[in-house]
Amino acid sequence: MNIYVGNVTYNTNDAKLVELFSSFGEVASARIISDRETGRSKGFGFVEMPNDAEANAAIEALNDKEVDGRTLRVNEARPKEERSERPRRPRY
Repeated sequence: MNIYVGNVTYNTNDAKLVELFSSFGEVASARIISDRETGRSKGFGFVEMPNDAEANAAIEALNDKEVDGRTLRVNEARPKEERSERPRRPRY
């Protein structure tokens, strides 16, 4: 199951997500999303857990939990929506 983790601190990294979720079961991957240009965290990430029961237990336990002074938002990730192609303006 792919899990959305929002409202994380900007210094949370992939390893911290693995640490948070691994106590509930196997973590296949964990990724904090970063801005392409600055490399700075966007304040959210995704965790992939292969076992749905373990993933649901993690969601239940971690949603609305305070971590590093921030209240996490944790739920099952929605499928990525297709973006319509838009013409790109040249940069000058």
